[in-house]
Amino acid sequence: MVKLNHRRVGSGEPLVLVHGIGSRWQVWEPLFDRLAESFEVIAVDLPGFGGSEPLPVTTVETLTDALGAFIAAEGLEQPHLAGNSMGGLITLNVAARGHARSVTAFSPIGFWGTAGRVWCQQSLGRARGLARAIEPKLPALLGNPAGRTAFLELVFGKPWQVTPEVALATVRGAVNAPGFPGALESFRDARPRQLGALAAIPVTVAWGNRDILLTYATQSRKARRLLPNARHITLPGSGHTPFYDDPAGCARVLLDQR
Repeated sequence: MVKLNHRRVGSGEPLVLVHGIGSRWQVWEPLFDRLAESFEVIAVDLPGFGGSEPLPVTTVETLTDALGAFIAAEGLEQPHLAGNSMGGLITLNVAARGHARSVTAFSPIGFWGTAGRVWCQQSLGRARGLARAIEPKLPALLGNPAGRTAFLELVFGKPWQVTPEVALATVRGAVNAPGFPGALESFRDARPRQLGALAAIPVTVAWGNRDILLTYATQSRKARRLLPNARHITLPGSGHTPFYDDPAGCARVLLDQR
């Protein structure tokens, strides 16, 4: 079993946080101070991302299995789960296996049609390819608001407000992640599984209304249809990864789930 690099803060009921494709546990840092007052927060790097070693084969399904194995190995009995993007689908599917007290998905993948899935794959793949091609120029490019907006509008609703340091770490995290290509290719088969099993626990799906990667208007509507018993929340002014756009609002979504 691949060991997952992770960060623990706070005390209370365990809350496992799972990032999206190309990201790292640090994406949740804007929420740590608020969440740590009520939870033992465990933010993980999935295999092949951040500081975790890659799997022999990386797909959304093998990453889901790896998260389930991590929860068991850490002795976390029915933790709260929360995930973003690819991590949102992973946490929903782990919860559907009966391994969670509650689950919160921020802009989860898997609620797309074919066109939406292809748009997501192509957009992320091209963005990563461009970043790899001009990597030496990234510090200068991301050092100004216009450059940050151009590079990060797929993931942040207000990319100009993100610091140059966070912007550079975000882009380099995607560029250097060995798990990225396999995970992105596997989006073709990624979908929610056993959704009926989620009826037994609290489920929240939150979507930023400025999400252009997984289009808010269409995909949040499908999530509402497939998960009619869940709590569905719109985060005004937030993008696909909303934790820098509205950290207080995102923390409140998780705190209200208890």
